[in-house]
Amino acid sequence: MRKYAADRFRHLFNRSLLLLRHRHHHNHHPFPYSSSVSSLSPFSRSRFLSSTPFSMASDSPFPVTAQNINPKVLKCEYAVRGEVVTLAQNLQKDLQANPGSHPFDEILYCNIGNPQSLGQQPITFFREVLALCDHPAILDKSETQGLFSTDAIQRAWQIVDQIPGRATGAYSHSQGVKGLRDTIAAGIEERDGFPANPDDIFMTDGASPAVHNMMQLLIRSENDGILCPIPQYPLYSASIALHGGCLVPYYLDEATGWGLEIPELKKQLEAAKSKGINVRALVVINPGNPTGQVLGEANQRDIVEFCKQEGLVLLADEVYQENVYVPEKKFHSFKKVSRSMGYGENDITLVSFQSVSKGYHGECGKRGGYMEVTGFSAEVREQIYKVASVNLCSNISGQILASLVMSPPKVGDESYDSFMAEKENILASLARRAKVSLPRK
Repeated sequence: MRKYAADRFRHLFNRSLLLLRHRHHHNHHPFPYSSSVSSLSPFSRSRFLSSTPFSMASDSPFPVTAQNINPKVLKCEYAVRGEVVTLAQNLQKDLQANPGSHPFDEILYCNIGNPQSLGQQPITFFREVLALCDHPAILDKSETQGLFSTDAIQRAWQIVDQIPGRATGAYSHSQGVKGLRDTIAAGIEERDGFPANPDDIFMTDGASPAVHNMMQLLIRSENDGILCPIPQYPLYSASIALHGGCLVPYYLDEATGWGLEIPELKKQLEAAKSKGINVRALVVINPGNPTGQVLGEANQRDIVEFCKQEGLVLLADEVYQENVYVPEKKFHSFKKVSRSMGYGENDITLVSFQSVSKGYHGECGKRGGYMEVTGFSAEVREQIYKVASVNLCSNISGQILASLVMSPPKVGDESYDSFMAEKENILASLARRAKVSLPRK
């Protein structure tokens, strides 16, 4: 059954691709070779263009061509928005222009975690607070009391008072609004049982810019390497390529539930060193993406010890910390694990990434997130802050949402029961999707 479905999909995919290429071939293109070259991957496209005569490139009417842009951009690939997605978008346009032209009438985009695009509803409390913060003029209106929960109104007042000028349209501190970072630090402390410093929090437009910031900080040349899991979320391979570094792969063991084995880390580290690669950091995605594994505490302690002994920065991607569907598994942050081992600021360098895009909230379009940066010297922290300042600040709505995710309604709040009901419904729905029953052979 599965083989039949796979063969059927492959047949439809190839048929649709041939149809599109046939139509493109008969369309007029203002730029020579655009139909044949644009469908190729960046890597293939660069090879194709580099094999063309130089005179052809020099005849281009554009001052910027594939031959003279930054080669790191050509090398960078991001599969979740790559060729398959481009084909899907073209097919969707084709369906709209020519209904019935394909043996299907709808395309669902499952290439990237984007739950609200597939119908998941946002958490009411979060959206109430965001709406009130964006339009504080209605906070003291009597009508507002009947439309919004009391604790949403109270939280909005609290947040608005923390924002410079009491306006969500104003720039904030480059690390993020201080009061919101206080709230996030308190949430981290409550989660882990160890102190958190708001000055260690850097608010970002989702976790991705935070990852880019760290790659920019750590990678000096192509001789600098970053240990990354395989399978991996392609953000890491793309950002390493974009910043001119070297991806050093370590392979997760499918036989042990996609476990992370220390001997494998040591093997890949030594292999990289033998090639003259200076490995600077280890990326760990926990819970895993795309594998979904949840690391045990003992395994995490081994990883922390490995990074300490080897002098590696531990880059902990923890954006899926709410997405744990197996009762016997539990998420533990790497900061909690390292602190429970007695390691403090001077013992291990750790960066933790969190995002509002994942978890039960799925607020991808709000672009909220943060990184908690610990174990860096004062001089390096100044440089991290300088780079953050170049972007002025992350968007305020994302900052507010990040603070709400780390400090949701608590027992006794008016919104608590409805909040918990919405959260549990979403997590139950996500769990059902994660446990798809495959047809019998």
